[in-house]
Amino acid sequence: MSGNERGNERGDERGREPGAPAGPEDGDVPGPDAGCPTDPHPTPAGDGASTLAEDDASAPAGDDALTPAEDDAPTWTVEDDDRTPETLRWLRDKRRAHRRRKSRDLAVVVYTLLLVVVGYGSGYAFHFMRRVELGADYSGLGADLQRALPALCTLITAALALAAARDALWRGPVVVPAPSVGWLLAQPVRREKVLRPWFRLSAGLAVVPGLLVAAGGAVALRVTGLASLGSALLALLPATLCLPLLAVSVGMAVERRAVLAARVRRFTPLAVLVLMLLAAQVVLAVRGHRSVLLERAELWSGPWGWAAQPVIAATGGAAPGWWIALAALVLLTAAGLLLGHRDAARVPTAQLRRRAATAQTVSSVMWTVELRAARLALLDATGSGRVHRARLPAPRSKYLVAVWRDALALLRSPGRLAKALMWTVCATAAAALGTELDGGRRDLCTVVALLLGYVAVGALAEPARLETDDVRRAAWSPFRLRTLMLQHTVVPAVTGALLALVAAVPFAVAGAPWALLLWPLCALPFAAAAVFAACRGPARTSLMFTGVSTPVGDPGVLIFLAWYAAGPLVTVGGLALALGAVPHRPDAAGVGGVAVVAALLTAGLLYFAARSANRLVRH
Repeated sequence: MSGNERGNERGDERGREPGAPAGPEDGDVPGPDAGCPTDPHPTPAGDGASTLAEDDASAPAGDDALTPAEDDAPTWTVEDDDRTPETLRWLRDKRRAHRRRKSRDLAVVVYTLLLVVVGYGSGYAFHFMRRVELGADYSGLGADLQRALPALCTLITAALALAAARDALWRGPVVVPAPSVGWLLAQPVRREKVLRPWFRLSAGLAVVPGLLVAAGGAVALRVTGLASLGSALLALLPATLCLPLLAVSVGMAVERRAVLAARVRRFTPLAVLVLMLLAAQVVLAVRGHRSVLLERAELWSGPWGWAAQPVIAATGGAAPGWWIALAALVLLTAAGLLLGHRDAARVPTAQLRRRAATAQTVSSVMWTVELRAARLALLDATGSGRVHRARLPAPRSKYLVAVWRDALALLRSPGRLAKALMWTVCATAAAALGTELDGGRRDLCTVVALLLGYVAVGALAEPARLETDDVRRAAWSPFRLRTLMLQHTVVPAVTGALLALVAAVPFAVAGAPWALLLWPLCALPFAAAAVFAACRGPARTSLMFTGVSTPVGDPGVLIFLAWYAAGPLVTVGGLALALGAVPHRPDAAGVGGVAVVAALLTAGLLYFAARSANRLVRH
């Protein structure tokens, strides 16, 4: 086989994946009549592949199969055949109409968001500015903010780094559209010219929210009397500019290196635990319980503390040598950007294909408000965690098989139990804060605690969601789908009740023994609501467009949200009203009233869950 023929075969094998588009937009590869430059090489994808491997004539005939490592190794060199300028110029010409249409769509979205922000936010902003003009005293809030600044900045930076690392598991700073991955990278073009602009775009977009945060933070420091507007803005700008850029650099490192991606998956639970500890430190600092040694270590141990030191110095806090921390932050940011810019051109093509497919899937299902499909796509891309081997004795009764399977699945996926425990701890913290408040703030803490409790129990109802994702999966069961859904509520209800019982122990020790009964009762309607949400079916986006005109616009969005979140809304609202009617130290009658409300909610939600399951089978 000649070198040209082998080059043609290899170029075709790499240039067109099975099912990948042949061209960037319309599926057509540019030919002599496609309006390309009239030069000796009229098209980027024409006969160029035949000139890429002229030295392959001496290769063995059985060397046609490509290894994964060869998938990214070009069969051409820049000196032999570099068509980067003409390919990108031809692509820009072809995409001009498409980009113009996307720009118009983006302008409409931005205009709509501005209308929403101005229409609904201007009243609150005017009320706030009026209170400031009248001399409203926010000094107490300023003192709390100043005490919490070291821990708060560390918490925000750690959360930003974790979010960037997790985002890089499925998307990352360099996300090339599927047509560009399938067609453009297969052409004789330099990869850095295609990939590095996406890194620069991600870095530029990351700066925009940083500037907005700087403006909002400066106003907050000015209102609370901690600093003037100018000094606060100057102190916040290094943090709000460098930290987003560092997050982009972290995401680029995770996207480029598979070892880092594996470590991110492995240590995410530990990172979440650290975030929870930092949140607890913030709360303790606001209440006046500070550790000077711990705060000093946080301020000098990394960029999370370096970014906070100029702000602390501007607000009158102790931050000696803050200019050294600022210089270290700027140098680290510059080094991270340089390393990320270098790594942007080295992302493997196979990985770019997977990320492009995942991003396209998530984008398409988000437009149809299919959040469950988006979550499944993300789990498939980021990994759902390790599966542990566990065994339970099989039951003899067929009525316990579903319960046995759910319990076994929970033991083999301890990450679900860890999530439920984490949200239970958050709900306990919200309830503890509510015991020290009164009036509306106490009721608000109760609602937040109930909502977090629902999320905790909902994390245990994954088997029910898996059954309803594809009702054919329920073919193993001898029962109808509605009966199977009712059986799926047992494990979440029992496990949630046990977690609530453990969480209520500190309240019982503190003199509120009624929590030992009331809290586990709330787990029953939460489990029923989670199963009802699993049986909801496809999103009814038609509810968004009712055609009814009101002074605040079309209520279709609110109707859709009420339908989508009917389970938690009814459960949390009903339990909040029942608990709000109970005095601070309830008697037997008050506890009995909450138990009756919980039983009614559970029965009603299970009834509607069974009806929804029947509807899924019919359709």
